[in-house]
Amino acid sequence: MADRLLPAPRNGGFRMEGYWVWCGSAVKGEDGRFHLFASRWPKWLPMHPGWLVGSEIVRASSDMPEGPYTFEEVVLPARGAEYWDGRSTHNPHIVKHGNTYVLYYMGSTHPLPQPQPGETLAPDDPRAIVARAGKRVGIAAAGSVFGPWQRFDAPILNTRPGRFDSFLTSNPAPCVHEDGSVLLMYKARKYEGNVHGRMTIGCAYAEHPLGPYRVLTDDPVFPPDRFHIEDPFIWQTERGYELIAKDMEGTLCGEKHGGIHAFSADGRDWRLSASPKSYSRTIRWDDGAEQTMGSLERPFILFQDGKPTHLFAAVADGPGGFRQAQNTWNQVIPIG
Repeated sequence: MADRLLPAPRNGGFRMEGYWVWCGSAVKGEDGRFHLFASRWPKWLPMHPGWLVGSEIVRASSDMPEGPYTFEEVVLPARGAEYWDGRSTHNPHIVKHGNTYVLYYMGSTHPLPQPQPGETLAPDDPRAIVARAGKRVGIAAAGSVFGPWQRFDAPILNTRPGRFDSFLTSNPAPCVHEDGSVLLMYKARKYEGNVHGRMTIGCAYAEHPLGPYRVLTDDPVFPPDRFHIEDPFIWQTERGYELIAKDMEGTLCGEKHGGIHAFSADGRDWRLSASPKSYSRTIRWDDGAEQTMGSLERPFILFQDGKPTHLFAAVADGPGGFRQAQNTWNQVIPIG
């Protein structure tokens, strides 16, 4: 896919003044327009780990898939510490099956007072520590892209003691088949002592998007000693499934935080493609300039009439690293 990415429109995508914007997943609504579901949290919080305690999922819209997108509403706001997703909603991935829109996401909570403007929030803040351990994958459902959204009192993917996903589940990447069954990839971490291990990828299955879901393997689908990846996105093909994901170290695709490409016949046994690079952090703009972004991740491909037409990605400026970013947004890159 790397060779098929076209110049990106500088005025495309989705930005919000005063907010960090992250993630991004688009769908064509019943109104014929394009609707982007993204995460945001106020800039008085640090970009990281502010999302753990302050992120909320919003909807923006545009007449064109590349944008620019205009903010419309908060879709999944905070709803109280007593809910599993009561403090933070993040990692949205929107799909439509039949007449139902299903919004996959990560939710978390913590029992402590929420940060207020003027406070600091470091990665070792108790609120961030508890919220990270509380990350779980869940869904919301609606009969319209405009809602109302039904939220549920439990996640669809809980943790499993003693397994690779004993610490958290996150970053859902569903592939919904024509019959309504779902292959769901997700990020997981394992408890190692009283802290978490490195990122791994699991897969789960459900007969219907609303569940129930069951994890298909006791081990990660990619060997952790060789594959250090996150942010999977998958789709179905004639030969099974294809996947793109963020290469955490650059050992797979040749670029740190670039994208890998892999394929599988069944969603469990994955192989790296012969040309493993799916995207780069360097963007070609429609004015002829090139820019290497501090971050380019959370990839999402928009398919229209069965063909991939646009790559959506969360991007950050700066030299690299969340704490050095001044601005973040969702960028859309056309696919030729």
